[in-house]
Amino acid sequence: MKKSWLKSVPLGIVAILLITCQLNAQRRLELSVKQAVDTALIYRTELKNLRLDRKIQVAQNREITGQAYPQLNGNLAITKFFSIPVTSLPDFISPSVYDVLEKNNVKDGSGNPITAPGSYSVIPARFGVPWTASVGFTFQQLLFQSDVFVGLKARSASLQYADYKIALMEDSIRANVYRSYYSVLIISKRISFLDESVKRIEKLYHDQSEMYKNGFAEQLDLDKTQVTLNNLLSTRNQLNNLLQLGTEALKYVLVVPTNDTLILTDSLSKEKLQSGVLDDGGFRFEDRQEYNALNSFKQLMQFNVKRYKLSYLPTVSAFWSYSQNAQRQKFNFFSRSEKWYETSIVGLSLNIPIFDGFQKASRIQQARFTVEKVNNSLEDLQRGILLQQNSARIQVTNALVGLDIQERNQVLAESVYNKTKIKFENGVGSSFEILQAELSLEESQSNYFQALYDAVIAKIGYTAALGKL
Repeated sequence: MKKSWLKSVPLGIVAILLITCQLNAQRRLELSVKQAVDTALIYRTELKNLRLDRKIQVAQNREITGQAYPQLNGNLAITKFFSIPVTSLPDFISPSVYDVLEKNNVKDGSGNPITAPGSYSVIPARFGVPWTASVGFTFQQLLFQSDVFVGLKARSASLQYADYKIALMEDSIRANVYRSYYSVLIISKRISFLDESVKRIEKLYHDQSEMYKNGFAEQLDLDKTQVTLNNLLSTRNQLNNLLQLGTEALKYVLVVPTNDTLILTDSLSKEKLQSGVLDDGGFRFEDRQEYNALNSFKQLMQFNVKRYKLSYLPTVSAFWSYSQNAQRQKFNFFSRSEKWYETSIVGLSLNIPIFDGFQKASRIQQARFTVEKVNNSLEDLQRGILLQQNSARIQVTNALVGLDIQERNQVLAESVYNKTKIKFENGVGSSFEILQAELSLEESQSNYFQALYDAVIAKIGYTAALGKL
């Protein structure tokens, strides 16, 4: 019995093939617009990095907190002097000797009294032993330091600032998802309407061909219909390419692999766009995340001013140090017969700033000017938000009016086409009239979908201006 070919393949290669098949497998994703937004909020790189920035800020806060905790450090040192340092000492022996000799009237071999010289040389002396060792620890507790004190108070503000930046990026991503999602929906719907137009023109061309065979139509009629059909097919091809591009753009926004299949489950209608569109819900500037982020940044800058003001205060810390030391003529520190000598010290350290060349005053001025700049930016942002809201309200109102007009035009164009078709089928209308009616219908549909897209973009802009995304 023949062995299966798979049994002859090494297991490692089989595993690689299986993993590759899984990676290349296409997924079918059916997403509503809410699910699409949730997907983007999980996988977008910008948000991932901002969340990492927040974690970095948490770690930095812990670092600041750690400076207020007790600090304990151990030390161990062993040294070997190959040559013990020489210390030059004053000659304290010779003066005493000469003094005794002079007092006792001692004379030299020539019979002259011995007198002290005018100066004495120094005595080179070596103090210490070749081997020394020290082991101990130092405990230190910071009691007050201005930057640590302010940093502890600013921890929650720094995290809040990071949260507002995340929320601001989330709003931006939501807007991008809404635009991309509804753009694909509108193009898909536009293509389905265009397909119906193609079917109608193809049927018209078929009917005209039969009439031409029987002598009831001219070649010119067929040519005109063919031109119209070619234009519709070209438009459909362009829309299909645009749909593919829009789908790829949506996949990029959602961080979805390009080989996955996206199925959009939501629908879009004029009624959905009009629902609560001009209800501002009692707008407050705090509804806008960029306003909150700037306000939070202002709070951080105010902490900066406070930090520099407090830098005039002294830094206070307490410490305790304990160590044991040993000196040896040879390396025998672990001998129990030799002693180690203890040293212990406790103290309070006070570092008082006196004069720094006005550096602190300059830093305070800079920090205050930065706060003023942020205040100016806040005022400008408020004016900009109000202008944006008014502009967005006008745009969405105009877009909905235009959508309503184009919807009525589409209904009228469809009614004209149906009546013209009946006339043509009853032999009282020409092919030129039905072609014109078809072109008017296709144009009205195109205008309707453009108006629908404009209304979607306007509503997204207005919702973003209200901070309600």
